[in-house]
Amino acid sequence: MTDSAMFVSEEKRARMIDWCERFRARLDVAPEIRQLETSFGATRVLVTGPEKAPPLLVLHGMMASAAHILPELGSLTRTRRVYAVDVLGQSPCSEDRRLDLEDGSYARWAVEVMDALDLEKVPIFGISWGGFVACRAAIAAPDRVEQLALMVPAGLVKNGLWAGMRDAGWAFMTYKMFPSEARRDRFMRTLFTTLDPEWVAFIDDAFRSFKMDIRIPPIATPAELASIQCPVLVLAAERDASFPGAAMLARVKSCLPAAEVELIEGAKHCPAFTPEFREWLARRIGRFLDA
Repeated sequence: MTDSAMFVSEEKRARMIDWCERFRARLDVAPEIRQLETSFGATRVLVTGPEKAPPLLVLHGMMASAAHILPELGSLTRTRRVYAVDVLGQSPCSEDRRLDLEDGSYARWAVEVMDALDLEKVPIFGISWGGFVACRAAIAAPDRVEQLALMVPAGLVKNGLWAGMRDAGWAFMTYKMFPSEARRDRFMRTLFTTLDPEWVAFIDDAFRSFKMDIRIPPIATPAELASIQCPVLVLAAERDASFPGAAMLARVKSCLPAAEVELIEGAKHCPAFTPEFREWLARRIGRFLDA
């Protein structure tokens, strides 16, 4: 056993850190590594892109890291000064601590990260769990978030209990209770649009290494969403088993009529791991930021 808040053992934490290094090796240019101190704990940031380019803060998804998301950003890392943050409670490369989801801790932590990076006001791109954190920061500190781009974000909608079991829950339960390669791949197909072998192996390892965090990020209220003052872009996945795409975009347009929204057709929670999708994403985010 271990005293870790996030990992079942120190050996498993080391395995997850090794995975971060393997994904970082996918980058053509090695990023700068910054270690920040916040009142919530140590936070690692990977920085890449031209020094004089406009900044972009990027927040990754559950059980991943900054190193996982950077290779998926395509040409954004050549047109923006990207600050990819290892999210507390999700990445093994930052403090081994999980924050309260209800008391504004994640928003305060995000603002402290901006302060430590000398980013007075910055666009944020949040993916999945990182989308929840980004949205909370835009709600709590509207003067610090210049633009808000979200892809398959947590905290806006959720799937119903029975639909969730049908779409992914049953496949996950059988995979966890009776592990086999076939059950693993069946579950991965509910999560991934395309089965990248390295991502599949990583997620398989992550589910064995992390102490599962079953907390569900709270759904933002209409009043909270209406308080967001910056331009907003939301990209939802049509076949997302966690956050149904059509329902998400309908709710965003209801609460934020001026927001840009787009449905990624045919995509599941993790969109395609292909050069074509990476470049589409980079162009779409780039158009939004340039506007």
